Amino acid sequence: MAQIASQLVGALEGLVGSRLPFRLQAWDGSVAGAPGAPVLVLRNRRALRRLLWAPGELGLARAYVSGDLELGPGEDLYQVLAEVAHFAERPEIRDLHLGAADLAGPAGRRVVGVLARVGALGPRPVPPPEEARQQGRLHSRGRDRAAISHHYDVGNEFYRLVLGPSMVYSCAYWTPQGKSLEDAQAAKLDLICRKLGLRPGMRLLDVGCGWGSLVLHAAEHYGVHAVGVSISAEQVALARERVEAAGLADRVEIRLQDYREIPDGPYDAISSVGMAEHVGSAQYRVYAAGLHGLLAPGGRLLNHQISRRPDLPGVPHSTSPFIDRYVFPDGELSPIGSTVASLEEAGFEVRDVEALREHYALTLREWVANLEAHWPQAVRLAGRGRARVWRLYMAASALAFEENRIGINQVLAVRTTSRGESRLPATREEWLLRPAERADGAELRVAKQGS
Repeated sequence: MAQIASQLVGALEGLVGSRLPFRLQAWDGSVAGAPGAPVLVLRNRRALRRLLWAPGELGLARAYVSGDLELGPGEDLYQVLAEVAHFAERPEIRDLHLGAADLAGPAGRRVVGVLARVGALGPRPVPPPEEARQQGRLHSRGRDRAAISHHYDVGNEFYRLVLGPSMVYSCAYWTPQGKSLEDAQAAKLDLICRKLGLRPGMRLLDVGCGWGSLVLHAAEHYGVHAVGVSISAEQVALARERVEAAGLADRVEIRLQDYREIPDGPYDAISSVGMAEHVGSAQYRVYAAGLHGLLAPGGRLLNHQISRRPDLPGVPHSTSPFIDRYVFPDGELSPIGSTVASLEEAGFEVRDVEALREHYALTLREWVANLEAHWPQAVRLAGRGRARVWRLYMAASALAFEENRIGINQVLAVRTTSRGESRLPATREEWLLRPAERADGAELRVAKQGS
């Protein structure tokens, strides 16, 4: 079949009523589309079949993850994703589902005819193996463990390639003094410790502790006794190794434990960094009330969480099918206002909200660069499909933060005393003092075990 690409582009542009934001290269080598636009390569007929059975984001993701769809040589992933996202947000495209009604008219029948001629019609392709298959009641403890395992238990060495030596998997904090991702992650850990007002001897609980970076920083630099909990077995194993290697086993405990199972409050301070997105709206009151109950009166909570924009009138909210199937199964984003309201309903007094949207965009671009710089090793460690998932989701997320489609916020909240006291200093400047800068002259660094 000669010039497959021109037939496809002509039929699709007739259906959507406008030029496509990309050029198509078909498996016969033909290329068609707007001059100068990014090139998408259809490596086989199955790429079209995936799009026919799952029109839109999910079909595109399945085709890319499986390798049926590629970028043209030298194409910039960020540019392609931006062009496709802006095109998909147009009302006439957003309302197009390629269902029976859309394909019943002359333009739809032309698309079906072209697909039939090029051999793209056929049975539903099997999704790539990287797609999650969640079972059980939503946000039950068993299902949550499976969801967390899907994302985090993919190999600690793979994550080390992407995240770098810090092993911090959340938004960094880019200060003027910082020169690298490592500097920015260290600044973020220190910012959290300062916002929590950590001092030697305090008890810190880190909910969703990842590979233990925050509890290690807090114990070493602020002298706290820290407990980190995670339900990722691989994270917990490596975090425990890091604690032992740092000589901090007398002050840091890492547990394989659900946030709903923590029995040993009260804690003087609680951090939750990049964990609340996994809780889900149905469980958020349980989450907030549980943390309130674990915190001592006068204690502080630092809740670091991605947010989405509020729903617009007439535009129903929809979860990204790619993110839900391939990246964070059962994850949910809420507007920052809903998060603040839920924390207040649980009894917290919210004292400060800091938006870090631009910081996360920079962080994600650094992670993508790390992944691409170590691509052969990443494929060897995690498989080509999973490496492609991570590249796609991190690049798309960077653009979403840059374009204000999602945000990230640190919320500082307090469990006030029975008399309504917050025990916070009077100004933000005082909140952020390090121990050595405070009036009591507490030591900045605490000697490690055995030193």
